[in-house]
Amino acid sequence: MGDLPVQVEGFLVVFARLGAMLMVLPAFSDDAVPGRIRLLVALGISLGLFGMLGPQVPATGNAVSLAATAFAELLTGLALGAIVRIMFLAITIAGSIISLQTGLTSAVMPDAALGGQLPVIAKLVSVAAVIVCFSLGVHHLWIAAMVNSYLVFPVGGLPPAADFAQLAIATTTRSMELGFSLAAPLVVYGIVFNVALGLAARLAPTIQVFFIAQPLNILLGLALFGATLGAVLMGFAMAMAEWVQQGWV
Repeated sequence: MGDLPVQVEGFLVVFARLGAMLMVLPAFSDDAVPGRIRLLVALGISLGLFGMLGPQVPATGNAVSLAATAFAELLTGLALGAIVRIMFLAITIAGSIISLQTGLTSAVMPDAALGGQLPVIAKLVSVAAVIVCFSLGVHHLWIAAMVNSYLVFPVGGLPPAADFAQLAIATTTRSMELGFSLAAPLVVYGIVFNVALGLAARLAPTIQVFFIAQPLNILLGLALFGATLGAVLMGFAMAMAEWVQQGWV
């Protein structure tokens, strides 16, 4: 019992980083999940990993040092969680591009996570991606990344600002590339359809091509979207798993 205060301080430091990461990780940070449930999940994961991570937490000695260490861990957790969040936005980018190509960008719904409105197809794809990632165990890699982050970023130290900025830029670039590649079939379809639409307008300028082609565009776009949705989700899950393994796991 004599080392109980030290154990409590160590748990608070571990909870500061892991809880901060869970605040911004996909699915775990969704506003649809009640705040109490998210808090219990963060406490449960921190308690489960404390036996492994506790020995890596140095003794703070006083309240000021404990507060400074916890604040540094909080910033580190938020930064690392934000990197994963940026990468996960690739599927939202893909869904937005698909909505644009199918002519359904005006069908939007509120999205509290992004602080605005999101096309319905993009929201559908994002929710489906979360389900697929959890089904394939990709969230286990996120938790493993939490553990291995202590090897890359020791307790009490902040990530180098320059290195973290480069990592954020590289992750943003990779996320945009992945999002565009996942929506590539619909991009090709959009180019072909609009070129054909332009030729039809030139050949028959008196016909209201837009009113005829828009329903056809939506029909063909949704058909192609349904045919490629499975491959898009699996490709995203595999790309996310590979990215996490190349990073910290």
